[in-house]
Amino acid sequence: MKKEMLQFSDVSLIYHTKRGETKAAEHLTFTIAEGEFVAVIGPSGCGKTTLLSLAAGLLKPSEGTVERHGSCGYMLQKDELFPWRTIEKNIYLPLEIKRQKTAQNMERARALAEKYGLGDFLQSYPSQLSGGMRQRAALIRTLATDPDVLLLDEPFSALDYQTRLNVTEDVSEIIRSEGKTALLITHDISEAISLADRVLVLSKRPARVTFTHQLDFGDVVNPLKRREMSSFSGWFEILWKELNG
Repeated sequence: MKKEMLQFSDVSLIYHTKRGETKAAEHLTFTIAEGEFVAVIGPSGCGKTTLLSLAAGLLKPSEGTVERHGSCGYMLQKDELFPWRTIEKNIYLPLEIKRQKTAQNMERARALAEKYGLGDFLQSYPSQLSGGMRQRAALIRTLATDPDVLLLDEPFSALDYQTRLNVTEDVSEIIRSEGKTALLITHDISEAISLADRVLVLSKRPARVTFTHQLDFGDVVNPLKRREMSSFSGWFEILWKELNG
């Protein structure tokens, strides 16, 4: 049995403001196993990013518990690369912040960049790279500290459609090749189906897990190949109805 890397147990979150209380999440309960790729979808404004902040420990639940077994890496919607730093120095940034910039860790980060097609661009600046290449660099930067769990906050939403398809394939390959556990927040149903092992559907605010689906694509993990499979449209219809029902 695989180790549980992230566990939400009856988690609720209430924001307190001058206008009163707002319940953002209610009785969230789910687990993510080691090596599993889980996607979360839900209506706009339902609290998907709040869930990710709880997972990262940036927010504390008002009720219930969030247990993390291992370190987390957070990948944002935009690449947020520093324009005055080369790609190599951007990749090293988390090592500097966490005071882990050893020769061994730098070599590991550089090796990841070379392994996944950034070797020729390490001395380039972000403005010299395409949006897809910058997002790939952002993922390598997130992996630089070797986190156990990757938290992905709509990391493809700023890209055009064609670039998004290519980058999702890149990101899927990297995450699965490195054996990482991943939690993806997305508003894109097709993206969730093409990437994840399991999809959680959230309700309107306050967010609750209303449906959980284990996707049945067999051994096919390539996002583009999944989109070509006959069962893809069936899953899309199911999730669409659950989101809009």
